[in-house]
Amino acid sequence: MIELEGVPELVDPVMVAAFEGWNDAGDAASTAVAHLEREWKGEVFAALDAEDYYDFQVNRPTVFMEAGVRKITWPTTRLSVVRVGGEKPRDLVLVRGIEPSMRWRSFCNELLGFAHELGVELVVVLGALLGDTPHTRPVPVSGVTSDADLARRMDLEETKYEGPTGIVGVLQEACTHAGVPAVSLWAAVPHYVSQPPNPKATLALLNRLEDLVGVRIPLGELPEDARAWQVGVDQLAAEDSEVAEYVQALEEARDTAELPEASGEAIAREFERYLRRRDGGGQPGGHATADGESPPYLRDNPGERTRPPRPPKPGPADDEDSSGD
Repeated sequence: MIELEGVPELVDPVMVAAFEGWNDAGDAASTAVAHLEREWKGEVFAALDAEDYYDFQVNRPTVFMEAGVRKITWPTTRLSVVRVGGEKPRDLVLVRGIEPSMRWRSFCNELLGFAHELGVELVVVLGALLGDTPHTRPVPVSGVTSDADLARRMDLEETKYEGPTGIVGVLQEACTHAGVPAVSLWAAVPHYVSQPPNPKATLALLNRLEDLVGVRIPLGELPEDARAWQVGVDQLAAEDSEVAEYVQALEEARDTAELPEASGEAIAREFERYLRRRDGGGQPGGHATADGESPPYLRDNPGERTRPPRPPKPGPADDEDSSGD
């Protein structure tokens, strides 16, 4: 039995989780949860025992100095709570960590124990995958669940994916078997510019999460970072004619594929989302769709110019299945 001390009674809590690693292309998903934790000043109340789930030769601990004393930070998964106010208050339980190296079933059961004790009503797991998507278009975000009834009620896709999966897919299935409603949101990251960070994909995930759980998310500088990221990638792509031609081919394929979606029903859904965001006005950071008009390319070392890797010829991506599991 998990005993939680010092955690207040939560209001309509939703658990939002993301894990660094295989299911986190461009660090888009883990950065989204880190953003929520930072903007709402989340307080960590629990951390899983790193010895139980991580291979320290794969995920190394780090040493740092604090007041002249050397300390070690161990790779693990931490849980925090944020209180979301407003007309319809709703609290979030944030789970941020690294995909475990071992004992995945025990790992999921431990997280489900926290969800049970806190009265979590819905689990949303964020992920990001590499795909044949142009950086100049809105980031595709798919919402999937293995619960047919939940798919109907929340306008989600019922996943039919078969193949290798990561901790996102395993946790979602564990929730389903435990009777906890669970959804995963997947952002598609351009495979030809996959290095982190990708603020445009992070922004798209947060916008979709906002629609799903009905909370107003302060975006801070994220919309500006997303625009700066796109401007930078535009500049880098323009320097290589092959990359520019490849991006143009992806744009044409994407635009053609989306033509059937320009139905009255699809347009109505998008207009309703626009109105929901607009009605919230006044929220710090405002709101932006993920179509970013155009961002300096964010690098760890801004003094260097990094070229995107030369892309393969247009064709099906051989990374992960587009369904995201």
